[in-house]
Amino acid sequence: MTLPNSLEAQVENFITRLKRRQVIGSYEVAKETAVILRQAVSMSKWRDADALIDIIRDLGGRLAAAQPKELAVGNIVRRVLKVIREVVRGELDDMMDNDEYDDEDSYSDGIDDDSPPPSKNLSTTSSQIGSVSERPQLTVQSSMFRLLADVSPATPDDSSDTPEKKTYNLKPVIIQEINEEIIADLETVYKGIADQAIDYIHANEVIMTIGKSRTVEDFLIRAAQKRKFQVIVAETAPTYQGHDMAAALSKAGIDTTVIVDSAIFAAMPRVNKVVLGAHAVLANGGLVSVAGSHLLAAAAKHHATPVLVCTALYKLSPVFAYDAETFNITVAPNSILDFQQGPLIDKVTVSNPYYDYVAPELVSLFVHNLGSAPPTYVYRLINDNYDPEDTTL
Repeated sequence: MTLPNSLEAQVENFITRLKRRQVIGSYEVAKETAVILRQAVSMSKWRDADALIDIIRDLGGRLAAAQPKELAVGNIVRRVLKVIREVVRGELDDMMDNDEYDDEDSYSDGIDDDSPPPSKNLSTTSSQIGSVSERPQLTVQSSMFRLLADVSPATPDDSSDTPEKKTYNLKPVIIQEINEEIIADLETVYKGIADQAIDYIHANEVIMTIGKSRTVEDFLIRAAQKRKFQVIVAETAPTYQGHDMAAALSKAGIDTTVIVDSAIFAAMPRVNKVVLGAHAVLANGGLVSVAGSHLLAAAAKHHATPVLVCTALYKLSPVFAYDAETFNITVAPNSILDFQQGPLIDKVTVSNPYYDYVAPELVSLFVHNLGSAPPTYVYRLINDNYDPEDTTL
């Protein structure tokens, strides 16, 4: 089904920027995806919920195929599909409740309070029981859910409660749910995670992290408002994101130390907790995070140091890591080996991965915007946020 021209142009622009990696970060990708899907619900022409689901699935498949490594795109598409199904189910349940209520009212209105109950005349002849005139007539415009129970005569007002009429009222409800449950939730994810920092960060602790994550940064800064602790940041070569992270934490008044990645194992005995950010959380409880995260988590496992992962619910993905390299990205190796070293480049092969896969057995707890959960509970969170029919887009 074709989209309106203005929306199609916006979709193509977003797809182009995804392919060129001009949209960086799961949050920005998720928010823009949600806005486009909301406009698809508002601007596209559809007659019933099934047609709308097909439109969203087709559009979501195009967006997810543009950048398969950005799992947040597929997660938002699945969340929108879940919202649509919940709205439709809620509307149909309301229709059934209203139909039952109307049946009870019509029955009570037809009986006079002062009149005696109808007597059972056992002498009624069989011809009277079987006569066509005495049989109840089914209404022509009856709802599917009242088909077996509707015995009232057809009236012009009955057609107003049919599913065909109800579907025209779904659009504003679905748009409102997308605004409240998805877009508004995205705007408060950082605050929801940071508000729990006091429960996990205690005084005089030594915290280690790696890379630069806005979620982890807000988490530690919020804890520093009421706790005094020290943070060790691995520099995350060759991108050196740890330098930016250390500068931000130090500016907030946190005692921060930067170490090289090779010193992670040596410094781990002094560490009380490890706090990681996540690019995506997979169905088995594993996570995709910045390169070096697996090294940090494995060292913490060896020294029995708890590993906390700060992540938002929109990063939960119902896919499994059958191959650890499936969700990884290899970027240009010029930051490791300069192209000016021509003789050496011809003799070596350089791979510069951007992400690491961290197995669920290396993670102690996920801290998300609505609470916390161990890796074994991730499947339940996925079932609560997505519909099983939408696992494959």
